[in-house]
Amino acid sequence: MNSIWRYDSFLPQVSEPCRVVLGEGNTPLVKSRRIGKALGLENLYFKLENLNPTGSYKDRFAAVLVSEMVAAGQKFCIATSSGNTGAALSAYCAAAGITCVIFVVDGAPSSKIRQMQLYGAHIRLVKGFGLDPLVTAKVFGILEKYCAANKLPLPVSAYRYCPSAMRGVETLALELKDSTIANIDHIFAPAGGGGLTLAVTKGVISSGANSKVHCVQPRGNDTITSPLRDHASMARAVAASTTRISGLQVPSVLDGNQVIENCRALGGNGYVVSDESVFSWQKRLATQEGIFCEPAGAVALAGLEDALLRNEVSPRNETVVCLITGSGFKDMENVHQNFQLTEPQTIEETKISREIEVLNQH
Repeated sequence: MNSIWRYDSFLPQVSEPCRVVLGEGNTPLVKSRRIGKALGLENLYFKLENLNPTGSYKDRFAAVLVSEMVAAGQKFCIATSSGNTGAALSAYCAAAGITCVIFVVDGAPSSKIRQMQLYGAHIRLVKGFGLDPLVTAKVFGILEKYCAANKLPLPVSAYRYCPSAMRGVETLALELKDSTIANIDHIFAPAGGGGLTLAVTKGVISSGANSKVHCVQPRGNDTITSPLRDHASMARAVAASTTRISGLQVPSVLDGNQVIENCRALGGNGYVVSDESVFSWQKRLATQEGIFCEPAGAVALAGLEDALLRNEVSPRNETVVCLITGSGFKDMENVHQNFQLTEPQTIEETKISREIEVLNQH
């Protein structure tokens, strides 16, 4: 079965007729052709979660949550999102015939918003949400109260809110364990609130794998990584998220405390990276590997670079997987703003042969 439900024994029990399947999971694990060599790594792999149905790993979460809603006979989904969760929920709700309402964080990329709208979701932008912890807390308080009163889930891709649906994300680690790679020494995962990283640690533990899981965050949203590296036991909320990396702007702790606990138990560490480093790796993934990811999808690779500089990964004899979490088509505004791509030239057909000769000399 080309779906996360091939791991149904690890997932919440949902009868097969209630499962909403769009082909999520079973994403490619590809070996680096150029970046690994440039870093001195013989065995660098990318897990291409950008190739899920709506373009991110959040489809694993939505597939389980919406299937549970179908099983419960629920017809109204109300959620919050910075983009990818909203897109995934919008698609799966559309497939299930469930009305979907998304309250979107301030500054979410318009590409993600348009994707949600095309699936038929009702979108409302909330000023300061996702950037200001006080506003964020108020939004969650309002929605938690409403969902509790109406016996509805509040679909946030975090164990704090949806532990059963997050088991869908754990299948990512199960797929890595079942891959053709004999042993994966290191897994680098980006983090905002920490749900993905925690899911990967749980999947590694439940599958009996022997992989170190590392948490990587942009400097402007360092809630988990520095406490993890500094041997603290608790994550720390930030006054405001200042990173430009969409999807990782989560100033509150959410799953951070358990991320620290699980990563440390597996021998993992924390890495703080600059936005500039992330954008640079985003471009290198496109131009050197043919992988077009959104900025958050390059965060893991930026963390790996830091680990190598610290001599915390052995390049010659260890195998590393970086999680590519979302498609570049999710955030085309970032492409326009950061990479100064030139407008294509328009030429007459009589000049085609000459252009070929010139370009073939590059």
